Amino acid sequence: MKKKFLLPVLVGVFAARLHAASLEPVVTEGLVNAPTDAVWKAFTEKSLIEKWMVAKTEIELKVGATWKTAYSKEADLNDDTSIHHTILAYDPGRMLAFRTIKIPKSFPYPAVMNTWTVVYFEPAGAEKTRVTARMMGFEDNEQGRQMRAFFERGNKSEFDALAKFFEAGVPQTGR
Repeated sequence: MKKKFLLPVLVGVFAARLHAASLEPVVTEGLVNAPTDAVWKAFTEKSLIEKWMVAKTEIELKVGATWKTAYSKEADLNDDTSIHHTILAYDPGRMLAFRTIKIPKSFPYPAVMNTWTVVYFEPAGAEKTRVTARMMGFEDNEQGRQMRAFFERGNKSEFDALAKFFEAGVPQTGR
């Protein structure tokens, strides 16, 4: 009898520790002056990603695929400066989820590889899209708090770049 009781107690204690050890997600959200399909393409088409987010990328929209990025046009997407993500899930035009699996050698927060991001795309009136990015998995320790602050600033800057990208109107795509 004691063994049957002990297992649920241990599972409950472990679950409580996991919950207590996590910080709230970094949530970045705002309105983009473009229809949802255009904003979706800006996140998922190589030619558009390279106009507002990163200098160089390779992306295949497929669960389990590796999305490679670099902030330098001259970078090799497999070198020590590149970033790789695994596509975890997507709902075309509505949601994209990914997890970082490779970081630049000099990046000060290796625990970023324990995080994941879900980006939601919602129509918000005529020719507008609400984009909400939720980055989760930050540990409640000094590095986790510093990393969280870093991504609060960085994700806000990235969102600002997305909004600015659409200020001049909706870009044409190759598709």
